[in-house]
Amino acid sequence: MRGRLQARHSPADRVPSHGTELFATARALDLVPVDERGCSAPLSLSSLLRPEGPEAFVGFGREVLSPVEGTVVRVHDGEADHPASRGVPSVGYALTQRSRLSQGWSALAGNHLILRIAHDGGQVHLALCHLQRGSIVVRPAQTVRAGDLVARCGNSGNSTEPHLHLQVMTTADPTTARAVPFDLPGGMPRNGQIVTL
Repeated sequence: MRGRLQARHSPADRVPSHGTELFATARALDLVPVDERGCSAPLSLSSLLRPEGPEAFVGFGREVLSPVEGTVVRVHDGEADHPASRGVPSVGYALTQRSRLSQGWSALAGNHLILRIAHDGGQVHLALCHLQRGSIVVRPAQTVRAGDLVARCGNSGNSTEPHLHLQVMTTADPTTARAVPFDLPGGMPRNGQIVTL
């Protein structure tokens, strides 16, 4: 995505970055779009007590561009963009985590796509997750270049607010893949660090 993005669950701070090795997420990174004050959405007493529509967040609907050249190998779309949960609602949302986990990786990733990319003489796979329903504009077997529009940022799957989850893995099947380290231009940001891309 272009603009100001805050790093969350960064492997620069800990591995496994998401607290688990499951589904090749050990080195994944979340990028949350933020405004010039570093906020993803206006904060109010109401937003701390009740779930909010994802459209209240600056990142919802933001263009997601392919960060690399690759071939689309999987597209999953149709999951609803659910309300975002901050404050008290985030506690209730966390309590439903086990239910999403029991439904498998697609329930966690929400709307997503996976690209096959060349790497060190071989291939790895990049997953872009939590995309907005109906926004994916690529299809399997399509080649994309770095900078091509592929989707829009959403709040589908295991997501408390609109953001982009990136993970690189050894195969296109997260149930058998291993996590692969990756970097952003300028290096891997630490948790809370804001980068401008």
